[in-house]
Amino acid sequence: MTPTLPDLPRLMIDDAVKAALLEDWGRAGDITSQATIPREARARAVIVSRKEGRLAGTGFVESACRLTDPAIRIDILANDGDALKPGTIVARISGPARSILSCERIGLNYLGHLSGIATATSRFVAKIAHTRASIVCTRKTTPGLRAFEKYAVRCGGGSNHRFGLDDAVLIKDNHIAVAGGVVRAIERAKAHAGHMVKIEVEVDTLEQLREAMTAGPDAVLLDNMGPESLKSAVDIVAGRALTEASGGIELDTVAAIAESGVDLISTGWITHSAPVLDLGLDIEID
Repeated sequence: MTPTLPDLPRLMIDDAVKAALLEDWGRAGDITSQATIPREARARAVIVSRKEGRLAGTGFVESACRLTDPAIRIDILANDGDALKPGTIVARISGPARSILSCERIGLNYLGHLSGIATATSRFVAKIAHTRASIVCTRKTTPGLRAFEKYAVRCGGGSNHRFGLDDAVLIKDNHIAVAGGVVRAIERAKAHAGHMVKIEVEVDTLEQLREAMTAGPDAVLLDNMGPESLKSAVDIVAGRALTEASGGIELDTVAAIAESGVDLISTGWITHSAPVLDLGLDIEID
């Protein structure tokens, strides 16, 4: 089932876009547009995809236009989550020329970055469509942009892992080392967490997995295991917990990993290293 898209609150988007506009305008605004374009000049423009991909972030373009100048009119012609081809027109914009050019880069920065994440995610999702596994993101996100980047993952057909340290327990190798063992770490987590909080534990060997399962975690993160080990891990868990494969996930290996029978495949690459999708703003000349 394709994950539904959450609604990003306008206030969140506006706060991020406002900060970006202020950073770009500095103390004097867009001096290039002020110097070269008459105040009364008007323009029409289109935002076009130059590459094939998946769209995410149209709300940021709308926000950049609106916060820059309420006189700008923008018509969004494609929805977040839509597949794009080279030449797809995403939006039409008209209004004061100076204003359009002053907000162009900020809108495109967000749109290209988030669409790049959605595009990368969609390519992973397509590779495992024949399996029951889901692609999920991680906390390896750009500081300050996590909610937006995780939204873009959903636009690409992926799902979200935890958003922060406060919404789920994920016991990793360093927690286990300090706690004095995997079972002790899980038992302490169960004693501390409320009944609504899920507990996941990371293991890197089948022996450690067997030990962890005696403590009854809700999910197990199978770290850097190959397809054969993952198949054995799924058999050991036998449906008693969610299974998540993680570590070194690549496009050319993800299908074999999914075919092992795991429930989830997590990758930080889709948020921290996805290439920007090339979208541009073109002025329409009569």
